[in-house]
Amino acid sequence: MTSVASKDTPHADRALIEAVRVGLRAAADPAKAPAMQAYMKSAMPYLGVSSPARAVVLREAFAAHRLDGFEAWRDTALALWREATHREERYSAVALASHRGYRAHITRAALLLLEEFIVDGAWWDHVDETAHLVGTLLLDDRAWMTKTMRAWSTDPHLWKRRVSIICQLQCKDATDLDLLHANIEANLDDRDFFIRKAIGWALRQYARTDPDEVLRYVRAHADRLSPLSQREALKHVPHHAA
Repeated sequence: MTSVASKDTPHADRALIEAVRVGLRAAADPAKAPAMQAYMKSAMPYLGVSSPARAVVLREAFAAHRLDGFEAWRDTALALWREATHREERYSAVALASHRGYRAHITRAALLLLEEFIVDGAWWDHVDETAHLVGTLLLDDRAWMTKTMRAWSTDPHLWKRRVSIICQLQCKDATDLDLLHANIEANLDDRDFFIRKAIGWALRQYARTDPDEVLRYVRAHADRLSPLSQREALKHVPHHAA
């Protein structure tokens, strides 16, 4: 029976969705599900599908059911997400959005999809995977996404703020330092663990490109950067002791 949610996703490929659901259930180990749910502190239950087993299911399902066009891709990912009864189905939605075969669909038109994953997912497993897609869009659409990420850096929603900080993890020497610094500084007084961890993570990742700049930045903001953020930022920076 089709979910009521499908009324909002008219272009969803129901065959692909069914293949994912059937495959996940066939690969499930129910004995593992409670521990997986407890580890992730998830209200939504797990089927008990390991990451490698899930990857096999999705590779086969995605290969057997190619999606034609943006609307089919968007609506299929949304249907997988909205109709999910188990967390692995939501992982599958993000995996479909991230599939290299649909890279061309990561445009401004996809931002609402990504935002739904972030706001509705509201936990690090969903959010951090989606942040990579936000970063891809940032690299492709710099001016528009820079403005968007600056707005997200002061958004009331914690997880959008986290994404604004970590969205450049993959950018390396293409990192926009002004954007990184602005989004960090908008959140320096936030005491939430996930924000402080994000600040440290973003700086640590950029230290792979320019450790001297990260060391300079941490020293310049030592009075406001949390100890957690500083430890993370300098984890791989040599000779950083005062």
